[in-house]
Amino acid sequence: MSVSTPPTSTPAAPLSRALDWRVGFLLLSLIWGSSFLLIKIGTEALEPAQIALGRMVTGAIPLVAVLLLTRGRLPRGLATWAHLSVAAFFLNVVPFTLFGYAEQLIPSALAGIANATTPLFTLAVSLVVLSDERPTRRRLVGLGVGFLGVLVVFGVWSGVAGAGGAGMLLALGAALCYGIGTPYARRFLAGRGHSSLELSTGQLITGTAQLLVVTPLVADAPESLPWRVVLAVTALGALGTGLAYVLMYGIIRQAGATVASTVTYVAPVVAIAAGVLILGETLSWNQPVGAAVIILGAALCQTSARRRPGRGAPLTPGTSPEPGASAQSSRS
Repeated sequence: MSVSTPPTSTPAAPLSRALDWRVGFLLLSLIWGSSFLLIKIGTEALEPAQIALGRMVTGAIPLVAVLLLTRGRLPRGLATWAHLSVAAFFLNVVPFTLFGYAEQLIPSALAGIANATTPLFTLAVSLVVLSDERPTRRRLVGLGVGFLGVLVVFGVWSGVAGAGGAGMLLALGAALCYGIGTPYARRFLAGRGHSSLELSTGQLITGTAQLLVVTPLVADAPESLPWRVVLAVTALGALGTGLAYVLMYGIIRQAGATVASTVTYVAPVVAIAAGVLILGETLSWNQPVGAAVIILGAALCQTSARRRPGRGAPLTPGTSPEPGASAQSSRS
């Protein structure tokens, strides 16, 4: 997949490129930040597994189309597909479903805040399972600050029992799955000779297959399916996975992966604004304050990262790449 840029000899080229990636960055922030609102709408008529399945199907279609247009090919080999299945389980099937269950209990804005802990869980797991990841003082401080923010969001001084506490735990469980799946994908899928587009498309295909088997066993057919819900789930997949993928790699090429990774900090703000302004959700004072502390912790963790993942690491839909990733690593 290639993204064309204006000739560097043109005086307006730097401005044009800046406008291109900034527009893409804004769109990506809006898309990923509003995905929690779309999940909330989906819960009005669908079970969490059904939302996840719809999201996977409508997300896979744009990626398959891009793959065909760029003359890419799906991965080959049983080992690669086995690893893709595990990656899909942790990066798509389980977290997408858990967020659906979580948003049956908590506001969409709160789910967006919980998702901001993904970089914290990713770093914590990476330090344990990846030999080339090293703890530094700033990373450890970042982890401590980030998880302190989680306690603030929970409002631990008043107790965490009840549906709200259960919903937050489910959302944090989804973020933990991202934290497990991302290092797994880097270890077992990066450097296999396939582009990120090819691996991510295969990942969504295997995840869709898993949900096609599981969903009929855990969810009954909906009694009604309003267009509002259909459009929400379609947008969740086609925009939040398909278009977002194209936007992300356009930003990586034009502005670099470090800039692209900062969408992690903007998306929770969009999620809070969308939930409050569009759905009329209310938050306690400690929840946005805790979100700011979580984002600060994630920023501390990421600013000390120096590792450059290998070529072809799949993109986790709804999350941003490791700050050290190079533009070359995403080319197909």
